[in-house]
Amino acid sequence: MTIMGAAAITLLAVAAFSVRVFIDGDTNWHVAAGRWILSHMTVPATDPFSYTFAGKRWLAHEWLSEVFMASAYLAAGWAGVVLVIGLAAGLAFAMIALELRLWLGPVGQIIGLALAFACLEPFLYARPHIIAAPLLVFWTRQLLAARRQAKAPPLELALLMVPWANMHASFVFGLGVMGPFALEALIEEPDKLRTVRGWGFFGAVAAALSCATPNGFAGLIFPFQVFGMRILPNILEWRGATFQQPTLFEGALLVTLFLGLWRGVRVPPLRVALLVALVHMALQHIRQEAVLAVLAPLLLAEPMGRAFHPNLLLPRTAPPAGWKPTWRVPSIAVATALAVMACGVAAARLATPLVRTDNGNVPVTAFAHVPPELLTQHVLNEYAFGGYLIFKGVKPYIDGRADMYGDDFVAEYLAIAGGAQPDVDRAFKRWDIRWTILGPREPLVRLLDKTPGWKRIYADAFAVVQARTDSLNPPAAAPPSPQGTR
Repeated sequence: MTIMGAAAITLLAVAAFSVRVFIDGDTNWHVAAGRWILSHMTVPATDPFSYTFAGKRWLAHEWLSEVFMASAYLAAGWAGVVLVIGLAAGLAFAMIALELRLWLGPVGQIIGLALAFACLEPFLYARPHIIAAPLLVFWTRQLLAARRQAKAPPLELALLMVPWANMHASFVFGLGVMGPFALEALIEEPDKLRTVRGWGFFGAVAAALSCATPNGFAGLIFPFQVFGMRILPNILEWRGATFQQPTLFEGALLVTLFLGLWRGVRVPPLRVALLVALVHMALQHIRQEAVLAVLAPLLLAEPMGRAFHPNLLLPRTAPPAGWKPTWRVPSIAVATALAVMACGVAAARLATPLVRTDNGNVPVTAFAHVPPELLTQHVLNEYAFGGYLIFKGVKPYIDGRADMYGDDFVAEYLAIAGGAQPDVDRAFKRWDIRWTILGPREPLVRLLDKTPGWKRIYADAFAVVQARTDSLNPPAAAPPSPQGTR
């Protein structure tokens, strides 16, 4: 219980004070979307933010997480947002620690949590995937428990799909992991009809409840449509993993592989297939490393425990020996200490001013130098800057909602930012673009520097602001000379 509490407090503290929590530009439009929903008391069906897609269909599939984020922001500013993220991450890690505790001793639990943290920490952003992480962990633990008990999951578990499908697209992983467990049950359990009836009915109910969103069936197929977008390799989080430089993810994979080969860990074949699929997804798209980080410890806890402790070689349906698989209420002293530490972290975060600073996705200083008269005029912005513009009340050309803009529009934007002609002239004329805020390495920045009628207003290491000279207010005329003077 102490390790579980320490894991939760650690994740809360890391999220509360890490500079990486706000490194992603999409955080800003998520909060803005939540504010819009709270203000209008409805989930938007069309885009209310950009000027290029205004009024066109937008599938706001993470609206519930955005409401949580916006509520935290309205209550306590950005400190409130990081505390929500920290609480969610801490809760997820506490449940991972509970599963590890069923099968591993203290050293094994610490190693397992450290490896999971190594994979998750680079993605500990203030975004909906962290808020939904506890649901993914809880769901998978319940499926594992059902297999140990040789029965189908409790039907009430399927109700979890209702909030989950409205919070984040990771609910499809919840539906996906059911398949290997159900097939494993069908192979191993003697009563095939009972197994098909139990797992099949549970799966059907869960799939049906996942459509209980403002988007209905469209919300269920939405994640698969995103996976099929051609433009994904151009978006950083959708790129494949590379091992040209050492990473925590690579280290976690190698350590896990070493432990498995060293101790001869035996994993049931269908669970191996699930793990292989998760590793493949993490290598294909780096954003899926976070999914692997929370699921792999759950799937490997029992096999690792059996490999390192021969006395645990029991039928999978039997409880493990050596560690009781039941929840134990901590002593009053331990519970009090954990509560005091959690409150201390929260109080320290709320008491310490949280100042947003520049990074490659959030141009705080550059935006502050934009003349007020430009803010209501059409802008061409860096893809990653769109979220911050939305948060500040400026309608962007594009933002992180690539799923809404689609392959063709994003590809056209990339050509424009790359300074390709005639794409630049055509887009600037069509959209009457009056100013730009782009990364300093974009070829379009150099092109506009050479274009008559354009002026560079501000530049730093993260962003460059340029504008048409006829869009800027002329300087105030000098006051007339007093009469009688020359």
